[in-house]
Amino acid sequence: MTKLLCVYCASSDRLDPKYYAVAAELGRELVARGWGLIYGGGKTGTMGAVARSVKQAGGRVVGVIPGFMKARELAYEEADELITVVTMRERKLLMENRADAFVTLPGGWGTLEEILEILTLRQLDLVRKPCVFLNQDGFYDPLLQLFERMLAEKFFRAGNLELFRVARTTVDVFTQLEAAEAIGVKAETKWFETR
Repeated sequence: MTKLLCVYCASSDRLDPKYYAVAAELGRELVARGWGLIYGGGKTGTMGAVARSVKQAGGRVVGVIPGFMKARELAYEEADELITVVTMRERKLLMENRADAFVTLPGGWGTLEEILEILTLRQLDLVRKPCVFLNQDGFYDPLLQLFERMLAEKFFRAGNLELFRVARTTVDVFTQLEAAEAIGVKAETKWFETR
């Protein structure tokens, strides 16, 4: 059975064309390396770009979309499997359960919320699947700097920075996924000494 890569990305249709280009490149690379796609089921933004490129390259596309979005005709109906759920929470849980790994492209609040939930579950050792940020043109540099500050101020342990990897290119995404799978990092206990 084909492994599924969960791709968190944007639905905005007003982005710089470079973001759609990299999303499409990721889709083609994903298929070339034998992965299928699981994602939020949309046809717009980088979501649509990655799904279309996977489909055009002959890969499998699994979309998970809430009914209210489908009702607005935002669904990628050409998906091999399009699952309609009621809530955003159901969508995230289904994607989390079916995915074998997670990749985050540049995006807005929804994209950030999705990957941070996975990182929280990684921290709690409830999810043990690889996570990669595709840091296109340094998009995530400020977030990575915030993570460093969180560490410096003891909001979490140093091991948290081992729970994800950062890639600069689509090819590097798969190098990082393979490296993460190979070492299989187990989260340190979340809590410092309690008194």
